Amino acid sequence: MKIDSAEFIRSAPSPPHFLKDDLPHIAFVGRSNVGKSSLLNRMLHRKKLARTSSTPGRTRAVNYFLINRKYYFVDLPGYGYAKASKVDRQAWADLVDAYCRDTFPGGQVVLLVDAKVGATELDVDAFHYLASFEAAITIVATKSDRLSRNRLHSSLARIRRSFVESLEDGVEAPSLLPVSARTGDGIGALWNQIGRNLQAA
Repeated sequence: MKIDSAEFIRSAPSPPHFLKDDLPHIAFVGRSNVGKSSLLNRMLHRKKLARTSSTPGRTRAVNYFLINRKYYFVDLPGYGYAKASKVDRQAWADLVDAYCRDTFPGGQVVLLVDAKVGATELDVDAFHYLASFEAAITIVATKSDRLSRNRLHSSLARIRRSFVESLEDGVEAPSLLPVSARTGDGIGALWNQIGRNLQAA
């Protein structure tokens, strides 16, 4: 995918600040420290467009990036940060819920799962929650470069099984793609999937 322009537009800490226009959304979501910002920067050929941090739980707002003036990449707050207070966790959940109700159906989601950790119960719960809004979901296994080829193959099989086993009979399994923000492996395949979803929409 050729990136002619990529610009940060807005950080929305509450629903009144959500963007209201007709451009498509590709929302990125996952557990805290799963590598969302690093992946966004790699996909957009930028080093610091999306803020990265080694401290989990730093993204506390809905962040909008306008890509090629045609659609938005949306960085959603991460979930599952154990050290966050109950109040903070609820506030983040309410913000994401409000965004989903405001955006879907019609948008798509890239759900990030750590390839080394595998799909947690929270990841599976997030998938079903997002699916309830009729979002087009692509599951991405991040940090794939940290595993050998054999270990990555086994990890992907376990991740796929975690989601497939939770589906009702007859429901199509979501796409699962391994990616590495460090090496760029899988980035092209992810762009292709996003492009297909945009065309389908």
